[in-house]
Amino acid sequence: MRRFNAILAMGIVVLFFIHAITGAFSIAGISHGGGAWFSYLAIIMVILIALHAVIGIKLTIDSLIACKRAGTSYFKENKLFWARRISGFAIMILVIFHITIFSGSTQSGAFRLNYFGIAELTAQILMVISIAFHVITNVKPHMVALGSKNLKKYTADILIVISIVLLFIIVAFIIYFLRWML
Repeated sequence: MRRFNAILAMGIVVLFFIHAITGAFSIAGISHGGGAWFSYLAIIMVILIALHAVIGIKLTIDSLIACKRAGTSYFKENKLFWARRISGFAIMILVIFHITIFSGSTQSGAFRLNYFGIAELTAQILMVISIAFHVITNVKPHMVALGSKNLKKYTADILIVISIVLLFIIVAFIIYFLRWML
């Protein structure tokens, strides 16, 4: 199940990067939105995230059962494990805010986005930070689950690319916020 979850997570990451980069270019005013395929991509990604969350919850329950059987939780030794679980939960909550903020509505035949103020900007930046933490701390375990033998060779490159893309997304949210305010 862990290997399937790792493959699923890789799919989510790929879809996320496509969605995030396309969306960032759009909200920053660099390009127009992705059209209908962009919405379909987002729906597929939400379904995969939900499946990933269900598997994560199942694996967490299995871990809690093992802790109970062992009679100790080793919480200090497993801080990163729990931080990953908490960041995953935060992502689920913040994705709901993201969907709500960017769903918009149709008025007089034209699509209108919802207002994007400081609270919305804060929620989006927190979402990106949660995603950054969750993805970056899970790179090594997922590479191990996928059978990668050259962890050190690829890990730094992967982390740099992820960091640059996530920084670009935060900048795009700030530009979008400024476009609303000006």
